[in-house]
Parts: sequence; structure tokens; C-alpha cells
Amino acid sequence: MSKKTSKTFRNEIYKNATGPVTIRLTNDYLFKRLLQENAQVLKALICSLLHFSPKQVKDAAVTNPILPGDSVTNKTVILDINVIFNSGSRINLEMQVVNEHNWTDRATFYTCKNFTDLNKSANFSFLNPVFQIGFLDFTLFPEQPSFYTTYKLSDIKTHHVFTEKLSIGIVDLTNISLATPEDRRYNIDKWAKLFKAQTWEDIKMLAAQDISLSAAATTVYQLSEDEHIRQQCEAREDYLKRERGMSQLIKTQQQTIDEQQQEIAHLKALLAGQTQ
Repeated sequence: MSKKTSKTFRNEIYKNATGPVTIRLTNDYLFKRLLQENAQVLKALICSLLHFSPKQVKDAAVTNPILPGDSVTNKTVILDINVIFNSGSRINLEMQVVNEHNWTDRATFYTCKNFTDLNKSANFSFLNPVFQIGFLDFTLFPEQPSFYTTYKLSDIKTHHVFTEKLSIGIVDLTNISLATPEDRRYNIDKWAKLFKAQTWEDIKMLAAQDISLSAAATTVYQLSEDEHIRQQCEAREDYLKRERGMSQLIKTQQQTIDEQQQEIAHLKALLAGQTQ
């Protein structure tokens, strides 16, 4: 087999896959492994999210990679992706499928911490920007649903941006249908569909539309074939199932408390009316 034929085979090996995707990219372990293993995919995703051209991202390196032997049962393993790109700017990417009802505080904390860590000894005139972007498999603000939203410090009256150095983005994986023409122009909707894909047929359809999505499909296939990685992903799935169960239990308990408080308030109002 020639080198050219071998390379083509490796690049298209996922095309033989069919049926359901055993481990989807909403699995944060697989998500992180994909982006740390494939620099092309990492750069392409950054370009899409920040509306950059490929030439604008010269380099990108994950600063907190998963190391060989790391176990997801180890609490010290962090599954967000912290990336330094263009030798200065930082972007933090995170996949979150369980609504722990603390995302706004969590995203704010990460953004401020990254900004401080990145610019500890910097001159104020040359501070590097920080971007925090979460892929959420739930709607953060149900009253204002959207697909891709970017938040910056701005004037509450005029909306004039105070600084471009801090930015928090949210990609709502449950609202891909709300993608704007701009979102589609930068392929953000296609990345979201890849992360949510449930079958290899869905992945192959997306991969046929873009070389970076094809590269992602290849890497995902290769990772999925690795027994150790598959076990780690399954461990994460088990953990997330427990988290979902706990989240639902807390929600149910809170609803019960709210109903009891409403009933108590109603009874107090009735008693107050009887004593007047």
C-alpha cells in the first residue's frame, strides 16, 4: 500500500462505520480527547466560535491535557479545555450536559480566574484577552432561548462594550434550530450537530461538508476504537447519569418545598382574614 493510499484510508476509515454512535461527543471526556489529539480540529473550532479566518489562529495548545493513565474517577482530572492560542490569548472550552444551576457563576469565575492567571505580570496596556465558551445540553435562560450567545461587559443603557478582553459564550445544543445566518456562515451549527450526532450516518453527512469536520470524524472513530478511552467515556457516562438523577431529585425536592411554602402562606392569609 502506497503512502498516499494509506493516508487516504486513515482519513476515511470512519466511512465504514454505521448505526448508532456508541459514545457521543457530549461526553466531556471524549470531547476533550478529540480537541487535545487533533490540532486541526481545535483550531477550526476556535475559528468558528470567534469568527476568525484560519490565518488568524497561528498556534493553539491545550495547557491542561489528559495524561496517560489519568482516570476520570480521580477528582483531580479536569475535563474543561484550557487553550493558549496565538501565543497570548486564552480560550476555555467546556462541555456541560447536566444543569447544576450554577453555570452563570461558574463561567464568570473561570473567566476572571483565567484573565488573572494569564496576565499576572503583564503591563496593563498589553493585557491578553480571555474567552470562556460552554457547550450546554440545556437552555440556560428559558425565557430567552438562543443558539449561540456572547456576553461582554457593556453599558446597560447604550450597550457600548466596555472591553473586548473578557468574553463569555454559550452554545445551546438543544436549540440548534435557532442558529442565525451568521452562526451558519461560521459552521457553528454544524459543530453543534456533530457533538449531538447519534448515528454514524449523521456524522458522515456532516463530515462530507467540511474538511475539519471530516478530520474530527476520523479522530472520534479512532478514539472510540481505543479500549481504555472507551472505558473512561463509559465511566463518565455512569457519573453523569448519577448527576442527572441527583439534579432531578434536588429539583423535585425544591418543588415540594415551594409548594409547601405556598400552602403555608395561603393558610396564614386565611387565618389573618378570620382574626380581622
